Amino acid sequence: MSDSTSPLTLSNFEEIPLTRLKGIGPKKEKALKSLGISSVLDILMYFPRRYIDRTNEAKISSLQVGDEGMILVEVINVNKQRTRNRRVIVTATVTDQTGNVTITFFNQPWRERQLKVGSEVIIFGKLDQYRGEFRMVNPVVDLIGDKTGRFIPVYPQSGKAGVSTWEFASWIKDALDKSKARGFAEPLTKSIREDHGLISRDNAYSSIHNPANLGEMLKARKRLVFDELLRIQLLLVARKRQLESSTRGISHRFEETFFNKLLAQLPFKPTNAQLKAISEIFDDLHAVHPMHRLLQGDVGSGKTLVAIAALISVVEGGKQGAIMAPTEVLAEQHFTGTKELLNNFSLPDSSNLMGERLLKIALLTSQTSEKEAKGIRTQLAQGEIDIIVGTHSLIQDSVDFHDIGLTVVDEQHRFGVDQRAALQNKGSAGTIPDLLVMTATPIPRTAAMTVYGDLDVSTLDELPEGRIPIITKRIPDSKELWDEVKREVDKGHQVFIVCPLIDENETIDTSSVETTYQRLRDNELSGVSLGLLHGRMQASEKQSTMELFRNRELDVLISTTVIEVGVNVPNATMMIILGAERFGIAQLHQLRGRVGRGSVQSTCYLVSDSQTPETVTRLQALEESTDGFHLAEVDLEIRGEGTLMGTEQKGKNDLKIASLRRDKEWVEHARSVAKSLLDSSQKVQDISLLVEEMNLFFKEEEVEYLFKS
Repeated sequence: MSDSTSPLTLSNFEEIPLTRLKGIGPKKEKALKSLGISSVLDILMYFPRRYIDRTNEAKISSLQVGDEGMILVEVINVNKQRTRNRRVIVTATVTDQTGNVTITFFNQPWRERQLKVGSEVIIFGKLDQYRGEFRMVNPVVDLIGDKTGRFIPVYPQSGKAGVSTWEFASWIKDALDKSKARGFAEPLTKSIREDHGLISRDNAYSSIHNPANLGEMLKARKRLVFDELLRIQLLLVARKRQLESSTRGISHRFEETFFNKLLAQLPFKPTNAQLKAISEIFDDLHAVHPMHRLLQGDVGSGKTLVAIAALISVVEGGKQGAIMAPTEVLAEQHFTGTKELLNNFSLPDSSNLMGERLLKIALLTSQTSEKEAKGIRTQLAQGEIDIIVGTHSLIQDSVDFHDIGLTVVDEQHRFGVDQRAALQNKGSAGTIPDLLVMTATPIPRTAAMTVYGDLDVSTLDELPEGRIPIITKRIPDSKELWDEVKREVDKGHQVFIVCPLIDENETIDTSSVETTYQRLRDNELSGVSLGLLHGRMQASEKQSTMELFRNRELDVLISTTVIEVGVNVPNATMMIILGAERFGIAQLHQLRGRVGRGSVQSTCYLVSDSQTPETVTRLQALEESTDGFHLAEVDLEIRGEGTLMGTEQKGKNDLKIASLRRDKEWVEHARSVAKSLLDSSQKVQDISLLVEEMNLFFKEEEVEYLFKS
């Protein structure tokens, strides 16, 4: 470590090579790099997966067959054998003085080297009985070396990389010992730490790796969670403020005449959530800085009406609007729906004898003929088109607007930030058009604050009146199911059948669309008119199949997930999802939302024989709830968070210790501290250390751009 006496920053730790630590030579360095660990900072941020409380682990004699347990044992013997079909089996006998257990590993030959006779190990697994002997198959094994003391950290370890938990413990101890003289630089003021009950960073790093007890570990975790969330929130809040202060938006002028006319002709009453979202959007449209708003709502909660209310108000103020959808099927549907709602709206036009003209809506996708597209582009540039609906075609360089005021992007998660920006760059005279981003994939509020922290969020959390909840059942594939389909068709209703893959893949036992189509056409559903829809079809074929289904010329549509988003066929009352275990919760919920759009009771059948605990939990959640926000929480619970800040970042920013499930309140605390640190009244406070850390964890260019002041 350098001879300077100032406290060490995280950047200092990042610059120190692993080989500076005792016991790490070229071979171990290579093994650690394969785990994504290349500096002393990475080692310090390699947090324990769990802790063993030595006074609290199970004893072999206390475990019943079928129990999962954690036992601290000594290895008595180890042996390796090969079976006839060349598989390797390693078995070991372990003891804890109250009894013996045989542990068996299949196809993990390295276990023979790992389990040294006489060494102490921690085993976590399920006890079963084989030929009268207790055993555990493929348990988790943690080597703890000669670690004494009551509370032992257990690190995620990789047998393949040949790195054990006690090696991690010794390297981390060495790093902490060698940095004791200088300690960790502290980026938070005393008052922030006191307000939130946070210990110093110095204490946090030593206590997370070497806690004396559970309470000490929890205090350390709280501090490190806060640090991690604060960095993310600082970036997001700064991004939002930068946008608001440095860009000129459009302050729209409209009297809400068009909106009131729209309300008067609706056959239903908007929900309170819809009216609240519209009012939030109108406030943004009147404001000077550009709107950046996320509208999230469950399947069928009426996002389209909110978007149209915003678009016609912008048109009333003399500007143009655009809707960008991820697929042609969805763009086509937005176009049809918008035209139906606005077919009798007209605008003042002095060049016309009548003094007005009808509001004009156009559709532009890759399916639009070149001749037609050319005409649309000309009319758009001259201001003769008021609302344009399209796919990625709208962001091509050849598309120019006369005066765009609002961009609506549907299904945000299908578009990158760059595509959103490309559409916003089409504003005139240096102004940035307002942006409304919609998603039907509800995400929990804390995740929204983290993933979309640079957007304001409006939420539609109630369904329109008269919507009948969809009945969801998990069933096996059977003759009864297909008889039920025929009965539904006989009643004059339509049915969706969704399959996970297009063609058979020997390694995956799942129904493919084409095979299913042929099977049902020739057998269970012969005599019923069937359509086929999948991603490899030409866009024109997809369009005409969808059209036939919408016009009730097809009774049953067999499809891949291309129908997942937004397809609206009110006469479809049954959704059958084959191989349901192959889909995530959010996707199943989206697919289910394609039915239940009319006034008739609809049903969704999840067809699956899988009995894995995760499948059972997931499908049961869908049977029990039709609330997308509740399901999003369940989904987060099952899957964990994954990468939060997008793939283009440095990769150091995935959550290493914070959890959006467990640490909801800390997301909010971190956001409020980020705001107060960035407030002008706080400029006296030095945040240069935090900015330096953000440079380390996020893209440097972006951080420099946001914090250049």
